[in-house]
Amino acid sequence: MPEASPADGLPLAEPGLWVELRAERPERFAGRPALFLDRDGTLNVDTGYPKHPDDIVLVEAMVPVVRAATAADVPVVVITNQSGVARGLLDWRDFAATNGRLAELLAQRGCRIDLVIACAYLDGAPPPYGVENHPMRKPNPGMVLRATRLLKLDLTHSIIVGDRARDLEAGRRAGLHRGWLLGDAEAPPPAPGFSVRRLAGETDYAELVRDVAMLGRR
Repeated sequence: MPEASPADGLPLAEPGLWVELRAERPERFAGRPALFLDRDGTLNVDTGYPKHPDDIVLVEAMVPVVRAATAADVPVVVITNQSGVARGLLDWRDFAATNGRLAELLAQRGCRIDLVIACAYLDGAPPPYGVENHPMRKPNPGMVLRATRLLKLDLTHSIIVGDRARDLEAGRRAGLHRGWLLGDAEAPPPAPGFSVRRLAGETDYAELVRDVAMLGRR
């Protein structure tokens, strides 16, 4: 299939990097902490390389979390590895369709996404995506740092939520101090100055909602 490019109207900063700024007046976020979220398996049910909008089903427990951020005007930043693009299982147009559906479903529930950054680079993939240990691919911190520069965020007080160790590790390497891990996924190795909390039940999600709401008061 032909490669997508910015000429196709897609927000590609480079062949394997999607940078979609959705926020109105993003300058208002300068100096504020953010809610960083993984996508597949965290915001939407992980169906294995979703390609069609119908594949997108919200993780219901996360809806109040994103709604709390929206209500507090905390920037909501989605950072996602998309190796399916590198593997030829989908292309950026497919990603645009699923990403649009995710934003639509969240908007229907009073939620907002302000920035989406997606990395398709993968070790051993064919050109142009085959880049070894690309700095944007989680667990590397590149996507978090790119978002921080773009929105001028306060990383010290920001929160990252994901369903895999690499999601939280990307936040830690970027300079965050805390993250929340869904379910029983293996946690990242302990690291000084970075705390990991589990999201295993209603009490945990309620605490995360309070944590996110507090970001809006900083």
